[in-house]
Parts: sequence; structure tokens; C-alpha cells
Amino acid sequence: MLIDSALLSVRAGRGGNGCVSFRREKFVPRGGPNGGDGGRGGDVILRVNPNLNTLLSISTRRFLRAENGVHGQGSNKTGACGADLVVDVPPGTVVRKSGEDLMLGELLAPGDELIVARGGRGGRGNARFASSENRAPRKAEEGRPGEEFELELELKLIADIGLVGLPNAGKSTLLARLSAARPKIAGYPFTTLEPHLGVVSAPGDSYQTLVMADIPGLIEGAHEGAGLGLQFLRHIERCRALVHLADLSVEAEKVSERIEGIRVELESFGHGLVERPWILVGTKADAVEELEESSRLLESLGLHFGVKTVLISAVSGFGIPKLLQLLFELGEEK
Repeated sequence: MLIDSALLSVRAGRGGNGCVSFRREKFVPRGGPNGGDGGRGGDVILRVNPNLNTLLSISTRRFLRAENGVHGQGSNKTGACGADLVVDVPPGTVVRKSGEDLMLGELLAPGDELIVARGGRGGRGNARFASSENRAPRKAEEGRPGEEFELELELKLIADIGLVGLPNAGKSTLLARLSAARPKIAGYPFTTLEPHLGVVSAPGDSYQTLVMADIPGLIEGAHEGAGLGLQFLRHIERCRALVHLADLSVEAEKVSERIEGIRVELESFGHGLVERPWILVGTKADAVEELEESSRLLESLGLHFGVKTVLISAVSGFGIPKLLQLLFELGEEK
């Protein structure tokens, strides 16, 4: 199950208190203050783990607490600093303060780190306050509290190609054909309830690959949340290019109308989705009675939208070699 959001309470460690102490040794008159400083509190840090693809592991940890600093001691001993709490998250994680639109940061590449809460400073011991006028200070500072926040984490999948289209357009079938991914496939709408990723290999002996994302079907009003559209659309934001799948087994007059509807939803959602490079793929060629007529329809739609087109059947494999060629050309476009 894809868990792509999480609400967390994070608190960095509190700094240790400073110490009030005086040097007392036999035959050493006027030893003076020797209270040490408190240690610094630990930070809460998020770090990208490329082996993770969901926020499931972190969503079960409602509270994240870093270690407090140790109090200072006599003999000018500084307390140990609290250990940092490092939590792994998948690449593509966006971090915000709860209830605010301001983004604290985003974690994309393996090893990227983000300090989301900084530990408090340790208090100074009384040795720090000694002066020519006050040679025996009897005061020390308390440690400062660490930062504490409510955070919202959101996962946006990172993929080269995003598959978009109406429910039952054949997106999951195509992903299963081109990769080792095995999304649920059935003959009813909204079979796919969460995005799936698959790795597509280039034909021949090439080691070139693309990451493809199967986005659940979009319907009218998706940019306003209809059909959980907002939850799905945000996963397209990081895709470099889009493949729009259109079912050609329906009435010809409906095909153009459906394509226009999806383009409107992408434009309404914003984030530059409608400006991304894309190709138009006519699906279910095996279910089309007049293949030549459907091919001409697809070509005319390609001319209308100014994009390349290909007619395929993910079941029989018809048109798949040409589609793979277009996919890798599309993946190289900026």
C-alpha cells in the first residue's frame, strides 16, 4: 500500500544545564569555580533512503524525539551532546510545517539530509561567569529547549514518464507489459487506487532505462479533488514527460472530447503539467473493428494537438516497439 502523506510531531533535544561547582582540594587555597557547560541537544534529521518508496515506516512513528544534552559537571567537565535522531524517508519527500504553505525543504537525491528541528544550546557553567569582580559566581544557565514542530510530509513520486488518462484506458495493462510491475488489472473503472512505478528497459542490448508511473484514472473535476484527483495529480509533478492514453474502442466522437477533458484537468491543476512534453497513445487496438479508421483518427488528433502518436495493443503487443522508441525519445526531452 502506498502511504504518501504523514503527520508528525518532532522535538529536538533540550540542552543540558550548566553546573555550579567549586574546586576543593587539600593544600589548594581559593580553588575557584569549575562548573562545566551542559551539552547541546540532538537534532531531528530526515535523510533520503533510496530503498524506500513509501512513507509507511515513518507514518507509524507519530512522535520523533531527539536525545537531550547531558548536564555539565564539576572539574570543568562539559556534558555530552545529545545524539541526533536520523529518520529515513523515500526520495521525493516534501516537508512543511503543519498548517503552513511554506515548504521547509524537499529531499530528492540519495543521501540528502534536512534538519527539521535543531537541538537546544547547553547552559553555561559557573566557571564561565568568573571575573575579576566576581571570583566565586554561584550561578549557571539552564539548557535551552530544542525546536518543536508539527510537520506534514508528502511524497511525490519521481518518474521519467507519467501515464495519464481516463479510468480503464489501459494504463496498468501497458505498465505490466513494459515492466516487471504488476498492478491490479480488471474490467471496471478505478481498478488502480494508488500510483505504481515500473522500470522500462530500452529495446536491444542497451542498458538505458526509464522509470514509468501509472497514475490512477482522472475524471472531470480531478483538479478540485473529484475521484481523489488531487492525491493523484501531485504525483505527476515530478514526471519529466507524459504519455496520454486514449481508448479507441469507444465512439470516435468521444475520443477527442475525452482527451480535451484530461488536458483541461492538467491545465487547471497547474504546476506546468500541461506544458510537459507528451505523446498520444491509442490503446486497445485488439478491440477495434476498423483498425485503419482508428489509425487515421489518431493521426488527425496528433496533428490537432501537435504531438506524436502511436496505436497499440498492450495485450497482443501490437505497436509496442514503436511506442518504446517514442518513450525513450520523449524521456530525453527537457
